[in-house]
Amino acid sequence: MTNLKNATFMGYRRENGRMGIRNHVLILPLDDLSNAACEAVANNIKGTMAIPHSYGRLQFGADLDLHFRTLIGTGTNPNVAGVVVIGIEPQWTKIVVDGIKASGKPVEGFWIEGNGDTATIASASKSAYQMMKYASKQQRVSAPLSELWVSTKCGESDTTSGCGSNPTVGNAFDKLYEIGSTLVFGETTELTGGEHLVEARCRTPEVKKKFREMFDRYQDVIERHKTSDLSDSQPTKGNIAGGLTTIEEKALGNIQKIGKKCIVDGVLDKAEEPKISGLHFMDSSSAAAEMVTLCAAAGFAAHLFPTGQGNVIGNAILPVIKICANPKTVRTMGEHVDVDVSGLLRREENMDQAGDKLLDCLMRIADGELTAAEILGHREFVLTRLYESA
Repeated sequence: MTNLKNATFMGYRRENGRMGIRNHVLILPLDDLSNAACEAVANNIKGTMAIPHSYGRLQFGADLDLHFRTLIGTGTNPNVAGVVVIGIEPQWTKIVVDGIKASGKPVEGFWIEGNGDTATIASASKSAYQMMKYASKQQRVSAPLSELWVSTKCGESDTTSGCGSNPTVGNAFDKLYEIGSTLVFGETTELTGGEHLVEARCRTPEVKKKFREMFDRYQDVIERHKTSDLSDSQPTKGNIAGGLTTIEEKALGNIQKIGKKCIVDGVLDKAEEPKISGLHFMDSSSAAAEMVTLCAAAGFAAHLFPTGQGNVIGNAILPVIKICANPKTVRTMGEHVDVDVSGLLRREENMDQAGDKLLDCLMRIADGELTAAEILGHREFVLTRLYESA
């Protein structure tokens, strides 16, 4: 492995200075009623991408704030070159457009009320055409690897996750942390029983206090619903089949992803963008598509996803690199695996070599190589909800 202090990648320098590794033009629906119009625009203008979702009507309070934060963050992600926003009405559409515009990124908004679908689709298609012309002129430029923001989450975990693929991510995170990278992990549920280990890694008393508040907030939800044993969902039936019998076992494997040297420098709410470099904890669901969507909305440009039994997840704008140490999964679901580290269990490679293999893949993906999920068309985009609608 090349000395990471001198490592570079070829990406897109955005208007706010951030570096992206993809160059998407998004057709972004504000709400579920606008999905059809967005998909029609994407069909008209080749190369653009609509990302339909199920929410956006009659939300309120913190849930509405999260909805706006997620959509704005998705639009401002450095992997996005430009955005066309379509909503059912103008007021909420303008909030998202103005939020994206603050980053300096090209964005235009349209609404269906008072215009109808066909007129809105026609106007938005003209805008999307110009966005694609703009995006196609963008050129990749060289940047230090430390400018690449990297997130992580695991899924479909089994005994090989905690022994192989998760520590591989931890090894890579340790090496990225040393060069000043911006990193994030989360999955609040799946720290249960190991939260004290994360708390002990917090850099300052203030960070420790904020982490404990986030974790306790989650525990309060569990207590209110009287499911403190988590037996209905954690570990999942798949985790149990893979040999993980308790949430504590799962948590200890999960924590391997933050390595041995990383310190928790910050704590983020859902879809919140970090303001400093270093390792951050984000309060987030353990549902794969939800958490990866939150990472994309927080501004991360590449995602490391260790899996044991084989999770097929991708994301609309955030390339998901899947790492697996389970020889059976590599054999039966190899088309979904970007980095095979099953040699760890056969003692054919050591952890340092596995971490270097992952970093080599990360740099190739950053330079433009497609992930397995991108090739297979996985564009999961799932918003996190806090409340039911009013």
